[in-house]
Amino acid sequence: MVLRATLAMVLALAAAVPALADGDLPGKLSADDKQRLESFDSVRGEAIGAARESDDKAAVATLDQILSGKPQAIRGATDLAGTWRCRVAKLGGSDTLPLVIYDWFRCRITDDGAGLRLDKISGSQRTAGTFYDDANPDRLTYVGTSYYGSEGKPKPYGKDAERDQVAYLVRVGPDRLRLEFPSPRFESQFDIMELERSR
Repeated sequence: MVLRATLAMVLALAAAVPALADGDLPGKLSADDKQRLESFDSVRGEAIGAARESDDKAAVATLDQILSGKPQAIRGATDLAGTWRCRVAKLGGSDTLPLVIYDWFRCRITDDGAGLRLDKISGSQRTAGTFYDDANPDRLTYVGTSYYGSEGKPKPYGKDAERDQVAYLVRVGPDRLRLEFPSPRFESQFDIMELERSR
């Protein structure tokens, strides 16, 4: 009887805890994007190795700073929602340009009650998308699309495979996040967006 009551309490508490994001990944995730996520670890390791061969030692030092910090638990929307400054590091683009780190721009994560969404709101190259719960409690899966600021707004995911994006988001400090894109369509082998909370 005690065991049954305890189990009922655990189930009730679990049901009461809100999802961090928009629940499970959508079934519409393309086979190509599923493969990109499945290859995440191997592509990441290869790209970081290539980037560290860059002759630009200052850029390599910046990359090491971006990669610093171990993933921490994402406790809820308050850990993520807000305005962030963000920059992108492109890794493994070519033998002659294995590492490029862009300047800081502005990003925003919003919680509309149904889930969390990201918008890069400045710069010529932008991204917009939605976060989904992941089997790994220390990360979220990002599903979005790339677009140019001059286009005004992005196409929905699935409308243009060349623009579709998938990534993993990890929290690596009280005010730091990393959004890591395996096998992006253009320019690089692996992209890392570093986000620092704006004050």
